[in-house]
Amino acid sequence: MREIVFDTETTGFSPQEGDRLVEIGAIETVDRIPTGKVYHVYINPERTIPEEAIRVHGITNEMIADKPTFAEVVSDMLEFFDDSPLVAHNAQFDMNFLNFQLGLENLAELSNPVVDTLKIAKKRFPGQRVSLDALCKKYEIDLSVRKYHGALLDAKLLGDVYLELTGGRQQSLAFDSGAKKGDADEFDNIEFKTVEIKPRPVIKATEEEIKNHQEFIAGIKGNIW
Repeated sequence: MREIVFDTETTGFSPQEGDRLVEIGAIETVDRIPTGKVYHVYINPERTIPEEAIRVHGITNEMIADKPTFAEVVSDMLEFFDDSPLVAHNAQFDMNFLNFQLGLENLAELSNPVVDTLKIAKKRFPGQRVSLDALCKKYEIDLSVRKYHGALLDAKLLGDVYLELTGGRQQSLAFDSGAKKGDADEFDNIEFKTVEIKPRPVIKATEEEIKNHQEFIAGIKGNIW
């Protein structure tokens, strides 16, 4: 089954109060395994990014001044998402931003099924810390490259976490065949079954991605981490 694991970075916490998206990162998976196809874009929010937000994701106003607006990237985003289930950590936050900005462009809200890994983790580890960082440490997923919050990097890390949360290499989720569209975040009737999963492909950064990353880091003034 094709699923899209994604993350966003924003100017703040509430699109209703004027905050906007500044980055979207998404990876395509099939049967929980990354295919190597990604969607990644920085977005000009058409407003100033507050310092407190910059300290979180490191994206400055200067860096996105020449980037496209949401209206200019939304078609490519929707094409990449298609009608596949969308997987995010604390999905309500990301979906709120996406749907709000879709509304600003007079576009319909996303009707994709939504999987919230935060809900899964809370059921799996009640009373424990279940942030993305905490889950990566729990599953011994390498965090050494995570110096700041980045949508594409976090989506890739979440893809690994999602695979582990749903049984790792030895198991996959089998949803009730009667589940309706939009119910993919309900996990009361999950049945686990053993399947053979091929080794995950190693996704290496391209020369262009490495160059963009180096330019991104070089553009950050001071220590924001």
